[in-house]
Amino acid sequence: MPDQPIRTRDQICAFDRYCIDDLGVPGIVLMENAGRQIAEVVREDVGLEPMPHVVVLAGRGNNGGDGFVVARHLAMYGVAAKVLLIGPRDQVAGDAGTNLRILEAMDADLEILDAPDDAVLARVRQVLEVADVIVDGLLGTGAEGAVREPLAGIIRAVNDARDHADVFAIDIPSGLDADTGRPLGDAVMAKATVTMAAIKKGFAAESAEAYTGRVVLADIGVPMP
Repeated sequence: MPDQPIRTRDQICAFDRYCIDDLGVPGIVLMENAGRQIAEVVREDVGLEPMPHVVVLAGRGNNGGDGFVVARHLAMYGVAAKVLLIGPRDQVAGDAGTNLRILEAMDADLEILDAPDDAVLARVRQVLEVADVIVDGLLGTGAEGAVREPLAGIIRAVNDARDHADVFAIDIPSGLDADTGRPLGDAVMAKATVTMAAIKKGFAAESAEAYTGRVVLADIGVPMP
């Protein structure tokens, strides 16, 4: 990765603030650029014949928002992705909330899993059993500390599904520490990670490749200084 920018978690956060606060690029534009490129990587890597069964796992934050954009752009390719939102609908706000409302207006295949942990995990496992592609939008680069349930169990379910599904991580595999490249307990083991703006510092760790898989550097429409 020597020819590609490598940044820490704090540097990535500072870049996001620079784009939005200093340059005036709306956050929703950055989210759109990210989600579109992730959808393109999935399409190019997996293909559309036969049509894959795609499941997008979305958390309540901006990684989930990226996942909503991925689902919308996949729909433009004719792929009707199933989106599982993990957590209460009313806790999805900001740009992620806007993109969720767009999916709802499109009458997309969206399921909100706001239930006891055991019920959420059982439903996720049921849906993943028939997935050909899983898009991981659960946790982002800001994640620190041990991953808690139900996300820890969902991550284990994703890893169990790798025998029949290709896993693509949005920006960083959920549960991987962006600075150290070590898992925060449970971490997604992806076939490929589409990371935004810069390679995360932790990806250079020897152990990180088992989680990131192939790393694809995508831009968000603003050059990294």
